[in-house]
Amino acid sequence: MNPFRALWAWFYDRFRLPVFHRFIQEHRVPKALAGRKGWFYILGNATLAAFLVQVVTGIALTSKYVATPAHAYESLQHITDVATLGWLIRALHYFGASAMVILIVLHACRTFLTGSYKFPREASWMTGVVLLFLTSLLAFSGQLLRWNQDGVWAVVVAAQFASRVPLVGAELAEFVLAGQGVGGPTLSRFYSLHTIVLPVLVVAVVSFHLYLVIENGISEPPESGKPVDKRTYRAQYEKLKEHGADYFPDTVWREAIAALVVVAVIFALAFTFGPKTLGAPPDPTTLSARPRPDWFLIWYYAVLWLKPRGAETLVMVYLPLGTLFFLFVMPILFGKGERSPLRRPWAIPIVVGILASFASLIWLGLRAPWEPDYETKPIPTAVIGAAEGPVYEGALLFHERGCQICHRVLDHGGAYGPDLTNVTTRLSPEEVAVRTVMGFGDMPAYRDAITDAELGTIVAFLKAIEGRKQAAGASTTIIGGPGGEQ
Repeated sequence: MNPFRALWAWFYDRFRLPVFHRFIQEHRVPKALAGRKGWFYILGNATLAAFLVQVVTGIALTSKYVATPAHAYESLQHITDVATLGWLIRALHYFGASAMVILIVLHACRTFLTGSYKFPREASWMTGVVLLFLTSLLAFSGQLLRWNQDGVWAVVVAAQFASRVPLVGAELAEFVLAGQGVGGPTLSRFYSLHTIVLPVLVVAVVSFHLYLVIENGISEPPESGKPVDKRTYRAQYEKLKEHGADYFPDTVWREAIAALVVVAVIFALAFTFGPKTLGAPPDPTTLSARPRPDWFLIWYYAVLWLKPRGAETLVMVYLPLGTLFFLFVMPILFGKGERSPLRRPWAIPIVVGILASFASLIWLGLRAPWEPDYETKPIPTAVIGAAEGPVYEGALLFHERGCQICHRVLDHGGAYGPDLTNVTTRLSPEEVAVRTVMGFGDMPAYRDAITDAELGTIVAFLKAIEGRKQAAGASTTIIGGPGGEQ
């Protein structure tokens, strides 16, 4: 016998490939999935492709990464700048994470719109919710491994979340930090979670999820007027499969194309934009740092800033837990009836509203108008209308004393506090001075940080620009320093 055939025969028998072979040959799906509607059912495999990119690139990164506070940041610098194709591996890992988050959310939306969470696929939806949660944890835990300001402060915020959980808050916060503060034990714990625990859990849940999909069958495209009846659905679905299409090759080619497209897009983004910038290493003495999570978690960062005062525990604990619980039990509560979105008129507005809300919150979180602007430049002389004199001196002091970090004047400065362009139309000069010296609301008292003469000059400047329209453009001449972007 040909030795290659003998080797293949041994491999085929010992690895029980006949079982897989029979599945490929015999597995059938509803005929509609072999048509155009089948393109709506490729998101699950596309998500799996993104996860495999994460596994491969993650293994490559662990070969060079050093999970200690003294070396973590430097090892990532070495991977990025020195290691062969290290920059590409990091970029692939970052954009792979982004792709995985986007695809799993879109997959959940498609499943909801087509009513595929209904009988008999309730458990498939539940395992999908678990995967959505695990994906979020993977995305979050990976940030700390960069060991920069953003990652460290994200974990500090997570510990604050955990501390607000009733009864066990203190214990949960200590578990998140692996102690009383962020340090070596925290990094070690997150490294283990991100590289071992969470990936193993994802593989286990994905395997069970795929088993349920195979056992219960891929849901057929919904039709109006054909509700799910638990007594007759399984028999009806078996008839659909009998008159359906072969999974291979009638439908599998779409999934293969989707996977290839996902990988190609990830590679294209990685080559074009490179890895995410490391940013600054963690430094608790840097007061001007503005840490923020990655874009796929920044929507919640925006929610925290927009929440009503006093609603911290509601937003940080009960809202996410309540949402997760509702998603988990939704197929139990609504497991039968119409599947078609045309017969569920609330389904499409819900999905559109959720996606629009996420997009708006991400956009707002990236802009972060509530943050002090520590990099704000002095107001251009062309906007002030003078290059010397009291108004010029007041504008200069307004920037030098830090007022402009939080307040905008003539369309320049931060948006953390109210715009002060026309403040003297609302308050008298005396009231402005008192609030500056004594503090007001979230504004600290400046009694020890500014002299009476400086305060008087700033108030006179605000009074002088009262009612002035915001400048249409910026001059290249900047008071107090060289020109720069505004």
